[in-house]
Amino acid sequence: MKFFIVSGEASGDLHGANLVKELKKLKPDATFVGWGGDLMEAQGVEIKKHYKELAFMGFLEVVRNIRTIFKNIKLCKQQIEEENPDAVIFIDYPGFNLRMAKFAKSKGYKTLYYISPTVWAWKEKRIEKIKRDVDRLFVILPFEQKFYKERGCDVDFVGHPLIDAIDDFRQNKALSNIEFKAKYGVNSNEVIALLPGSRKQEITKKLPIMLAVAKKYQGYQFIIAGAPGLERSFYETVIGEVPIKIIYNDTYNILNNAHAALVTSGTATLETALFNVPQVVCYQTSAISYHIAKRLVNIQYISLVNLILNQEVVRELIQGDLNEKELGMAFEQILEGDFRQQQLKEYQKLNALCGGVGASKNTAKGMLAIVQG
Repeated sequence: MKFFIVSGEASGDLHGANLVKELKKLKPDATFVGWGGDLMEAQGVEIKKHYKELAFMGFLEVVRNIRTIFKNIKLCKQQIEEENPDAVIFIDYPGFNLRMAKFAKSKGYKTLYYISPTVWAWKEKRIEKIKRDVDRLFVILPFEQKFYKERGCDVDFVGHPLIDAIDDFRQNKALSNIEFKAKYGVNSNEVIALLPGSRKQEITKKLPIMLAVAKKYQGYQFIIAGAPGLERSFYETVIGEVPIKIIYNDTYNILNNAHAALVTSGTATLETALFNVPQVVCYQTSAISYHIAKRLVNIQYISLVNLILNQEVVRELIQGDLNEKELGMAFEQILEGDFRQQQLKEYQKLNALCGGVGASKNTAKGMLAIVQG
């Protein structure tokens, strides 16, 4: 049995690797080929194209590289036909993967999609393409199953793979509070995690506001989770004289030992909640981008925590509301008291809703059932 996997990002490489690991347990003689990265390759996938060659972010960069993108589309189609797999697995990366799904379906291959496009937030017209071109969806957010079923898609909710990743971390890599403080030279009793994003533009906007709050709390150790690829000198330019640590490649240990956190919207908000760390969600972009997004995006909340729980459990400070005064008041609420305790209580519901450990295993079982008929 052969699978062709198409993953175009670092997160997809991680989830793809974990999926392959589980598929091999169930089907030891299965072979794997496709697009991904080092983690998938370490699990035995023959990598035809590395995701690092596919990272075109933003409208202008896409336009500048449009010829390369179309070459990649042609190449992927050619490789799928050459490999002639029993099924093609698509992991996230919807702009590219929905094109590939259409092609694969037209050629008679089974099409399986893991971590679905967020059509519930925007571009709902894509739902027709998914119904037409995807044999089975494997979704990771609890509300997605109902959404897709109501629109006629074949779908399974498998749980969120972040729970697996965090469980693995806790078993194998977690540092105790004493170990963490010794390793990174932390002298304060309490750690505050700062997750200001991964791109220079968003960090330049949000980190100074976070730092303004940090200055007022000398008794805490504020720690920035450094983004891979961003040099320390960049952060130091933004930080100035504020006594803050920067730690790279250890975000989970920062969260595992944090008392509270200030977090940019995105997957990091869910990770923070799954570590039971009270948080304030911070989001700010250009006025033009924000107003365009408001017209296009059909969601009530910007954080995954609030979206899954369908209520504002964590404070979301967006655009003009993200200022020193508002952030300071919101931060005070999560340090101690009733608001903090209520947030922690709601986190327990979140864990249950996200399905518990086993997303990769559940997905592997579902995919094999489809392929074996």
